[in-house]
Amino acid sequence: MALTPDDVVTKQFQHVRFKEGFDPDEVDDFLDEIVVEWRKTIAENDELKAKLAAYESGSEVPAAAPAAVEEAPAPAPIAAPVADADQGAAAPAAASAGIIELAQRLHDEHVAEGIAQRDKLIADAQAQATAIVSDAETKGREEIARLDKERASLENRITELRNFERDYRAQLRGYIEGKLRDLETTGATSGSTPVSAVGL
Repeated sequence: MALTPDDVVTKQFQHVRFKEGFDPDEVDDFLDEIVVEWRKTIAENDELKAKLAAYESGSEVPAAAPAAVEEAPAPAPIAAPVADADQGAAAPAAASAGIIELAQRLHDEHVAEGIAQRDKLIADAQAQATAIVSDAETKGREEIARLDKERASLENRITELRNFERDYRAQLRGYIEGKLRDLETTGATSGSTPVSAVGL
């Protein structure tokens, strides 16, 4: 039984459970492409057969050579089956070559698409990494600037506290020295007064 494009289109495959298989949509798409190429090949074959039949019947014979055709009518029918057989043998080979070429082209397209997608993913990852590094560097600079500002503020506060401590110590020393002088002065004046005058 001869296989036709309609047989390819209507062929149903059983689904296998619990096993990995091909993607049905991908298989259907590939079969559709095969059917298109096959139908083109059949149409070309039919067209060539029609041209050959028309040529053999003499409808396309040039007007300058009718005598040559009339002189040799017998060899033409013999040559026709040979040409038809050659054409019939060449058609499956051409169809197979077309299918192989189509499969190779699809393979090349898928490989090219995979390479393009890989390059795009790498470029996206590199851009993302660059953005992350840039963001981290910016945040690092901002944090360093904030810490420098805080350190300067703390250093100013420490300087103020040291000045306050120095002034406080000087005031406290002056106060204590003044009290000691007052005490010595009071002790000297009270030493010259007799005890009887104090009232003891």
